[in-house]
Amino acid sequence: MPRIRTLADDEVRRRRTAAQHLHRPRRRSAVDLVRHLTGIQAQSLPAARLAFPARTEGLTAERVDRARLRDRSIVHTWAMRGTLFLIAAEDFGWLVPLVLEPRIQHAFRRLEQEGVPPDQPATAVRLIERMLGREGPLTRPEIAERLRSGGIRTQGQALVHMLWLASAEGVVCRGPERGHHPCFVLVRDWIGEPAPAERDVALAELAVRFLKAHGPAAPTDLAVWSGIRAGDAKRAWAGIDDRLVEVATDRGPLWSLRRSAGEAPSGLVRLIPWWDEYLLGWKDRHLVAPPDQWRQINRDGGGWLNPTILVDGLAVGLWNPKPTPKALHVEIQPFSSLSSTVRRGIRREAEHLSDFLGPPVKPVYADGPQSGRQPAHRARRRAASGPPPDSSPRPSL
Repeated sequence: MPRIRTLADDEVRRRRTAAQHLHRPRRRSAVDLVRHLTGIQAQSLPAARLAFPARTEGLTAERVDRARLRDRSIVHTWAMRGTLFLIAAEDFGWLVPLVLEPRIQHAFRRLEQEGVPPDQPATAVRLIERMLGREGPLTRPEIAERLRSGGIRTQGQALVHMLWLASAEGVVCRGPERGHHPCFVLVRDWIGEPAPAERDVALAELAVRFLKAHGPAAPTDLAVWSGIRAGDAKRAWAGIDDRLVEVATDRGPLWSLRRSAGEAPSGLVRLIPWWDEYLLGWKDRHLVAPPDQWRQINRDGGGWLNPTILVDGLAVGLWNPKPTPKALHVEIQPFSSLSSTVRRGIRREAEHLSDFLGPPVKPVYADGPQSGRQPAHRARRRAASGPPPDSSPRPSL
């Protein structure tokens, strides 16, 4: 395996920025971008949509929704790490079984903790398949009502884990919304019969896709990002050994594909949304932000990741959308004073967001345009108006 010279941290960041297409190399369709990234985390659909304008030109929110709801080239389902994602419909058959299998036993344990008898999960999946086949798209409350009438326990989080199991078995995915409620549909009705793949073939494909969008990286990064076992990540790496190049960095060896994206140009300013792939793609987050600033991005130390301002792949602050009658205000919360060049970049990004969303978008600085450091609890409180996990209605962008 060939090696290249040692890369400094800023060079690694620019390479990863390019791999993530944050330099907007060209216009891409919604499904092309999703396929390149392998998936966009989507427990909140409005938040997930904002990953698109950060990475490509020419798309609008309506076109992204059209790809998901009319063309159905993008599907909303549980995938990496057992979390909701947007993935390419053509990838469902090989990707979903691969990344959800390690978490299936956990779902059964959670159902047991919810008091569900051991014979009911399999029965529930069969009943869900029958009711969706007979009636078409149904909301979660409608599915719960029908399961209860069949004697299935749905209290607490039981229903969520049953729907998750049905997805892991390739039976259901999310389809259209009915008001603020997402509907579940049969996968075969929504996107056709998924095409499976042999496990080793799927592992190799996952490793290649991961490195295209996240390189330079290591097998541990693949495991953390995807949710597959560490041993399977190493096996995936070994399966594409002839396509890898070792990259020495100040933080240790990493790997890229022989044909990779190169480096993004310097001076790149981007506004990335909640739970963006750039925040989630690697085990070590220190290249994104030092620990004190990461604690502001990762609110309360849980799974919440706030919208972040990047300059050349390094976090320099947070941003938060605030709808007003005349415009969408983007409240800027810098970690320290921003240069005039960065502020101009933020204005350009606000204009780009306006092109994507439709209404005017205006950057507003939380404590004035030269705002300095602010306590972490204030940044967290201001960001609290963002979307709750597994919620589609907010934010109203």
